[in-house]
Amino acid sequence: MNSTEHGALELHEAEIIKPGSVSEGLSKDMRNGHCRTAHNMSSSSLRKKSDLSLVSKVRCGILRNFMSNLNEIFLGTKLFVLFPAVPLAIAAQNYGFGRAWVFALSLLGLTPLAERVSFLTEQIAFYTGPTVGGLLNATCGNATELIIALFALHKGKIEVVKFSLIGSILSNLLLVLGSSLFCGGIANLRKEQYFDRKQANVNTSLLMLGALCHVLLLLFRYVVTSGEQNVAIVPTLALSRFCSIVMLATYMAYLFFQLKTHRQLFESREEDDDNDDVVSEDETVMGFLSALVWLVGFTIIIAVLSEYVVGTIEAAADSWGISISFLSIILLPIVGNAAEHAGAVIFALKNKLDITLGVSLGSATQISMFVVPLSVMVAWVMGIQMDLDFKLLETGALVISILIISFALQDGSSHYLKGFVLLLAYVVIGACFFVLGTPPDQVNGANINNIPVISHNMEV
Repeated sequence: MNSTEHGALELHEAEIIKPGSVSEGLSKDMRNGHCRTAHNMSSSSLRKKSDLSLVSKVRCGILRNFMSNLNEIFLGTKLFVLFPAVPLAIAAQNYGFGRAWVFALSLLGLTPLAERVSFLTEQIAFYTGPTVGGLLNATCGNATELIIALFALHKGKIEVVKFSLIGSILSNLLLVLGSSLFCGGIANLRKEQYFDRKQANVNTSLLMLGALCHVLLLLFRYVVTSGEQNVAIVPTLALSRFCSIVMLATYMAYLFFQLKTHRQLFESREEDDDNDDVVSEDETVMGFLSALVWLVGFTIIIAVLSEYVVGTIEAAADSWGISISFLSIILLPIVGNAAEHAGAVIFALKNKLDITLGVSLGSATQISMFVVPLSVMVAWVMGIQMDLDFKLLETGALVISILIISFALQDGSSHYLKGFVLLLAYVVIGACFFVLGTPPDQVNGANINNIPVISHNMEV
């Protein structure tokens, strides 16, 4: 190690860890795999070590620390090339560019910001301990989806909230897991691919409970509209809010199960490979106060871009000739969670399916059992009538997707065909929403005339 690198190392140690301190003990535990979840591992797969040789030459201590933090924040990720989309989105909004451009740039800007929020929460977890760190990851893991949902609720766009949340669940279950299993199966054709079914069973059980709440609200609405019983809208909202409370209570029990009683089922034990670059990158590189300040700042920026996304989604749909439902269910989750998705695929390529399943199923569970009911409760406080009725097509797609996942993971092994089937299921669902949401002015002439012909042939 040369003098420059040694000076850079001393810089971080002086700022972060004092020998023999509690923080040192916590960081050692984390480096040894203590409380390292699949989300931690997935996020760290997109990180890289930044070069501090130039920063270490700065003589002013305060300026040197600030420049070191800047270097870690903006150059410590492989997604740094997407950071220019953030100021471009703000400029496009303020200088009257096309609203479709604002929507696209905001989506791109959210991708590196979401990864950096995960990085900062992990840095804070080094100082708060495994339990608080696990709670931070459990609540901030899908911060982008939650913030977008809150802004959409504030603007009264309840359907956008429902579409985006159901799209995030479907994306994690089918697209992320499907692409991971497919790529991992192709890359490991000559290797046996196994995973622990216990964690998968826990997540699928929670997903089925969430789907049950949506199905009950759907059936309840059909009972009302069919005239079997004369029930007003207020009991429907009351049932949704009661189910939301049950779902949130279940998620709290799940966190207690994950962080206390059965922590060993969720901890990643993949660090034994000395050649894994991710392990060497999992270390404290920022102080607690610095990480907290950057976390608050990035959350504010995510809130600004989320407001842009919600405010321009209709204009983008009109400009591109596609429906709001397709944008919210398909495009929004793909771009917004690209960093997390990439991490899941990377570990599937390394034949580490437990991490991949923890990322995909864990995110789907968090959205289904935490973000969705929390949105209903926040809407209740805001005086907005949002329920858990996601309509027939969306609820049916969700239930069938969970069933497909449950059958695909029941034997504890994987191959590329399972991933291919999941990908095709996602493609079919995406095509369904694309066709269903085609603008009326584009469904004219021959298209409408073909409908009776198809019906007639089916009758024959």
